[in-house]
Amino acid sequence: MAVGAVLVAPLGLVDGGGDLLDPALLAQGLAVAILSSAIPYSLELEALRRIPAGLFGVMMSLEPGIAALAGFVVLGQDLVGREVVGIACVVIASAGAARTARRPTVVD
Repeated sequence: MAVGAVLVAPLGLVDGGGDLLDPALLAQGLAVAILSSAIPYSLELEALRRIPAGLFGVMMSLEPGIAALAGFVVLGQDLVGREVVGIACVVIASAGAARTARRPTVVD
């Protein structure tokens, strides 16, 4: 994320100029940064500690489907039939994997 920020910063400075130094805008940017990356990443790491790694990987496959659903509900983006079927297949596979997952046995 830092590399991406450095790469697009010159474009933002040219386009936004002095408006980028507005304290309210900087606070909003900080809030977006924390809510969109730091908190989800921390929650994912906590989940990885509590559930089997295989199940975690399958559950992570749900993220694109949830993002598509959020785009549909919040942003009004349309989904074509093929996309809905694809999302449904991923959800069904994830549910099956979660249902049949076993806890690894710990050998001392």
